[in-house]
Amino acid sequence: MRIVQLIHETLGRRVAIVHEPLLHLLNGVGSLYAVAMKAIALERTLEQTAADSIGEESLKYDPIYSGQSEWSLLPPLDHPVEPGNCMVAGTGLTHVASAKNRDAMHAKADESAPVSDSMKMFQWGVEGGKPKPGNIGVQPEWFYKGSGEILRGHNHPLVVPSFAEDGGEEPEIAGLYVIAPNGSPCRLGFSIGNEFSDHIMEKKNYLYLAPSKLRTASIGPELCTNLKFGEVRGEVRIERNSETIWSKKVASGEANMCHSLENLEHHHFKYPGHRRAGDVHVHFFGADAFSFGEGIALKQGDVMCVAWEGMGRALRNPIRISEEQDRLVKVKRL
Repeated sequence: MRIVQLIHETLGRRVAIVHEPLLHLLNGVGSLYAVAMKAIALERTLEQTAADSIGEESLKYDPIYSGQSEWSLLPPLDHPVEPGNCMVAGTGLTHVASAKNRDAMHAKADESAPVSDSMKMFQWGVEGGKPKPGNIGVQPEWFYKGSGEILRGHNHPLVVPSFAEDGGEEPEIAGLYVIAPNGSPCRLGFSIGNEFSDHIMEKKNYLYLAPSKLRTASIGPELCTNLKFGEVRGEVRIERNSETIWSKKVASGEANMCHSLENLEHHHFKYPGHRRAGDVHVHFFGADAFSFGEGIALKQGDVMCVAWEGMGRALRNPIRISEEQDRLVKVKRL
């Protein structure tokens, strides 16, 4: 099942199930979060609960997807009441290509050093990231991107702020979760993601990785409930003035990663603070390739497009580079 969230300026929010070329609206719910919590309460699957709520209203998908409608697409999952109760985070050094890109950025000046810290961590994943089912494997790299305020949906711009060095796409798959009232993490499904980051800042020093991640990011347009996470193929491309200036085939899923999904999820949700009842989690699983690694510098108005097979329509986001001057933030003494 493929599910979207929409919003209309006067009609408010709705949830819909994708049956190409239509979106079938659900009755009585304005958020996927509400559907998920109902499913948990009824001890039913998300698909069953959503299917039971399908009404008679439908919308044409094409004009909404292309931005030619009064309806627009939201991220497929958010916290509808308090964005601060949504954690956006991710796991790096999970794919061979990303490890090589990071190694090139973080290579030690001492040529006699055998490997960088990035490649060490990737190798730990190769050796211990896929333990036998039920066992705990090696801990992956983990990073925090922000709360729900940073999430953007399909067609919404991703912003390079005034204090940033750069902004670049990272084509990924994101896991979407809610925490049940008893503290159990529940995966609703997966979404296409663009884990937008500042690669120039990160390249200066690997200790800048943390602030380089504090940027807007996008997921969508759809949540997929039945994605097989073993082998997923896709494509990322950059469009400038309606022409493709760069594209790359990408691969993800466990077959192309050094960690199992179970191990990545364990190491994210092992922290009690990540299992607060009612919270939402959006977790990025790492990138296979990105244009910065091949010398592409994104410009104002470029469009980043990420597509994964079996995950519905592609996610498209323009880049917006802030023209404001960076200003000192002053703290008031009370």
